[in-house]
Amino acid sequence: MDRIDLPRVGFGGAPIGNLYDAVAEDQARATVEAAWQSGIRLYDTAPHYGLGVSERRIGAALAGRSGYLLSTKVGRLLRPVSVASSEQGGRTELGFDEPDDLERVWDFSGDGVRTSLTESLTRLGLSGVDIAFIHDPDDHADQAIKEAYPALAELRAEGRIRAVGVGMNQWQVPLRFVRETDIDVVMLAGRYTLLDQSGLPLLEECARRGVAVLAAGVFNSGLLATHEPAGTFDYLPAPEHLVAKARRIAAVCERHDVTLPQAALAFPLRHPAVATIVVGARTPQEVQENTALLERPVPESLWTDLVAEGLL
Repeated sequence: MDRIDLPRVGFGGAPIGNLYDAVAEDQARATVEAAWQSGIRLYDTAPHYGLGVSERRIGAALAGRSGYLLSTKVGRLLRPVSVASSEQGGRTELGFDEPDDLERVWDFSGDGVRTSLTESLTRLGLSGVDIAFIHDPDDHADQAIKEAYPALAELRAEGRIRAVGVGMNQWQVPLRFVRETDIDVVMLAGRYTLLDQSGLPLLEECARRGVAVLAAGVFNSGLLATHEPAGTFDYLPAPEHLVAKARRIAAVCERHDVTLPQAALAFPLRHPAVATIVVGARTPQEVQENTALLERPVPESLWTDLVAEGLL
């Protein structure tokens, strides 16, 4: 099949799935509307994001529109909380303000991913999606490659999805997918950023094989999101040595009239394998601020100086 044509920027749907804190329905809808008005035409979601909340909200906000790309993910089925789970203390995946009557059940079998996609389409209120990502198969890599991927490849061949991908916050398992399957796209979260370029081997292999990369988590969950670095790195309190490094990068940025988040947004797109950055937002203001930063040019001399000072 022809490789899917990806835009430069995509909207990440985790924040409006109540990541960290609840987002009101009207605010979520206004945030997607702001993304649309900003020209964003790729929207990414997943069952994991708020136990289906993100999918329902994005589907409703995009209803009646056309000319966009939509991706969701497979690997976690949403099921009523079982007695056994309740006795064990309920959900184990934290981070979302979400209902307590559902739980996530890992399933990377062929039937499981088909069921997952069917249920996602119901939540989205749509007949199809453009990209189906195999989501976080860290502890299920063999099954995901042997069972989940072939099932999605069949759906791709039938024209029910346009592309098959894998989405993770590590690079080693996606590298296996690139080498062992005919995958179309990879979503790599947090492993090719101003602070962490550990995913470079994956990007180099993707470039050789023509696999498009969507870079997510470009702010490393928060540390790079403001010009005065603070907060989280990979969803945990940022270690002091990374805070210090981010501050050194910010100081170099200042010499070039560039802010740290502006540089964080621009950096991944410099690699030829990276087609898209996927940026989450929970308010219209965040969408507008990120869009404005992306429109500001970053001088090549900034990257030269960061390399010269050992920061890249």
